Amino acid sequence: MKVVVLTGPESAGKSSLCTALAQHFRAPVVREYVREYIELQQRDTCYTDVDIIAREQWRREQAAKALCPPLLLLDTNLLSNLQWSLTLFGQYPDWIEPVLQQQRYDAVFVLSPDGLPWVADGQRCQPDIAARRAFQAGLTHWMDRHGQPCTVIPGDWTQRYQTLLKAIAALAGQRQR
Repeated sequence: MKVVVLTGPESAGKSSLCTALAQHFRAPVVREYVREYIELQQRDTCYTDVDIIAREQWRREQAAKALCPPLLLLDTNLLSNLQWSLTLFGQYPDWIEPVLQQQRYDAVFVLSPDGLPWVADGQRCQPDIAARRAFQAGLTHWMDRHGQPCTVIPGDWTQRYQTLLKAIAALAGQRQR
């Protein structure tokens, strides 16, 4: 089983790229739970929500891994939960970092905020490109600090898709269709 994470700031194409990649590779996707949570709560998140959101994201990731698909795509992971908590509240639940440090994914792709426009959707809160760049920097800094490799993916949507398609096909030992 190969596990691939797409992470990054808002409007970087994570969800749409995961959907397209899942269709191409016929792979399951673990979606970003926070979007569902906000929809259910009908309010902005507060710090006490972070633990609930992160635990459910983690539970869903583990449940998907237990099914052992040949390829599993994660439309975010605990790193995003950690970075959002730091960004919004200046802290994060203590359990997240040790769990995240123990994880080794086959590939972590950090999508750049540059190259795609920010799109308001009622949940997003970082229209400023500098804030999205800082978020990306926080993600890559965490990965570097903990000796976990990641690849930054720049470009427009099509360039990102083509880059990811090639990288995942190589990882999965598949020829591109």
